[in-house]
Amino acid sequence: MRTSDQENKYQRAQARVGELKEFYNHLGIYLIFVVFFLALNYFTSAYFWAIFPILGWGLGILGHAANTFRWNPFFSKDWEQRKIDEYLRNDDLK
Repeated sequence: MRTSDQENKYQRAQARVGELKEFYNHLGIYLIFVVFFLALNYFTSAYFWAIFPILGWGLGILGHAANTFRWNPFFSKDWEQRKIDEYLRNDDLK
């Protein structure tokens, strides 16, 4: 049984490292394209259009980071536990 626990731990750690690797690859590609968009904008137009793909993709990066680093400011584990405690106190589980 101990071997399966260790194997499960190893698989979870391996999956976590894979998530981190995917995020850092995504971030690196984003930064390369930010430079590309800025250079392309500089050489092609006086209008600063590059801000739109940079901000749009940047929001995607923020979402990916929130998922990767388990960050949710609205529904944290603390919030979940407070709501569970509240329902248990009030017995509102109808």
